[in-house]
This record gives sequence, C-alpha cells and structure tokens, in this order.
Amino acid sequence: MAHITDLDLPNIDALLADDGDINIGYLHPVGHVAVASGPHNALAMLRRRPDESLADVLLRLDAAVATAIEHGELTDEINA
Repeated sequence: MAHITDLDLPNIDALLADDGDINIGYLHPVGHVAVASGPHNALAMLRRRPDESLADVLLRLDAAVATAIEHGELTDEINA
C-alpha cells in the first residue's frame, strides 16, 4: 500500500498547472469518487474501490489522466 506522502503524481501535477482540477469526495448514491477535469471537460471519474487507500486511488487517477491526455481515452467508472 502506498503512502500519500510518498506519491509521485506527475500527470495530476501537470493537469493542475494547466488550470485543471481534481475532486475527491462522496457522491450519493455512487459512493466515494475521485474526478479529474481539464479546463473544458472531465478526463477521469473513478469509484473508490472497497478497501482502496486514498493513495492508491490517487495513483489510479494519475494513470487515468495520463491515458486521457496521451490517448484521448476518458475513464468513467461512475456512469458506466
């Protein structure tokens, strides 16, 4: 299990530097979610898995942001 203080999140860092944002919280009735958005659209919307640490969901979010930026593939686990 990763610890939040040890994380390297280069894709989230780049997104935030380019006026993007991330939101982590509870969305009824979905549960806990992590969402990354660019200036114009959502890039990744993840559901936090049972027993998944915050650090682990942030690592998955960083990877999903990379996939969106590099390949144009958006990740949507909320509306699936």
